Amino acid sequence: MSKFETEKPTGIAALWNSAEVILVAGPGGVGKTSMAAALGLAAAMATENKVLVLTVDPARRLADALGVDLPGHQLAHITSESLRDNGVVVRGELWAGMLDVRAGWDELIARHAPTPEIAARILAHPLYDNLTRRFVHSHDYLAIERLFEVTHSGDFDLVILDTPPSRNALDLLDAPQRMQEFFGSRLIRWLTAPSRSRMANIVSQPFQQVADRLLGAGFLSDITEFFGLFQTMEEGFVGHAVKVQAQLAAPQTQFVVVSTPEAAPVHEARFVIGEVSRRGLHLGAVLANRVTVASTVQVADAQPPSDLDAVAVDLESQLAGMAEAPSNEVIGSVLTSLWERAGEISALAARQDQLLAELEDGAPISLRCPILDRDVQDVSDLAELAGYLVAQDLSLDRQKPHLAHHPLGES
Repeated sequence: MSKFETEKPTGIAALWNSAEVILVAGPGGVGKTSMAAALGLAAAMATENKVLVLTVDPARRLADALGVDLPGHQLAHITSESLRDNGVVVRGELWAGMLDVRAGWDELIARHAPTPEIAARILAHPLYDNLTRRFVHSHDYLAIERLFEVTHSGDFDLVILDTPPSRNALDLLDAPQRMQEFFGSRLIRWLTAPSRSRMANIVSQPFQQVADRLLGAGFLSDITEFFGLFQTMEEGFVGHAVKVQAQLAAPQTQFVVVSTPEAAPVHEARFVIGEVSRRGLHLGAVLANRVTVASTVQVADAQPPSDLDAVAVDLESQLAGMAEAPSNEVIGSVLTSLWERAGEISALAARQDQLLAELEDGAPISLRCPILDRDVQDVSDLAELAGYLVAQDLSLDRQKPHLAHHPLGES
């Protein structure tokens, strides 16, 4: 696997150097999907790696930002030509994919069924559609399975998974364990007992007759048949779940926790970091998004010019050609208001820095992206975020980030 080559990789390069899988996690509404895509784009721009960004977000924000139509459960190559049309030049390759629940289940059944005949019976069973639509946390399990599949295909050097919001992301991590518990549950043993034991079949017949009268002919037998077929895949599902858990715990799988510099998201992000540590997983970086750039407003401890009237007179002379030039009193008032606003922004930046310092304490790598003057909508916007990520080197000396000047707004 080719990696970003440097004697002592630091910052985001250190993350690429050590990780083969990156799970982007954090609170909702902090821009995780944009950050996952920006991380992938940054890796494709700065390295020769083949990078895949996967999302479980049904809102298609990743597809919209990359300007592609991601087919269900298929992977799309973001061509270098299309990126170049947006002013972005990549050294590597960028791919993207979304999760399709039904197609994912079909692939799982085909992979784990002991024979093609059993796979066909399961796929054709009337209860199968219900399972794929209503199986609790099936989306989480499929996301992890898809991650395992693409990372073991050998097709990609780096895979980045955009996870659901924090608590749901933890559901995603628990999905392999829940699948093991499902196959070992009393319910499954009870439902499949008639197919495994002649005596159990005889004993259960009175119950089946009652169920047929209450629920319709064949209802319980259909359930018993389906889960009997489903249990034939226990060895494949459970064995695979163990491998998936091992991959999540491997050093090559690292978490990037994203937050905005506000109290509630920072609190939630710290919870996620704590869970990553508690589960013995690996924190790769903390990424702060929509940060107010203090370097643009370094006035918190400064004082406004003492002679605002003189400044106003100077401006008045420059505006003399206007039909109705404002008076020096008006200009002075505007300057004072602007100065006060700059001080408020500087104070906000200082508060954000204090919040983020608590979040970043102990993180191997800290990255920050400034708040933009627009929503992230296309590849050029993602490239701007990627540029901020690549430009920072904060992994070893724990410096404050040196972000470029940028207009304030939304990202």
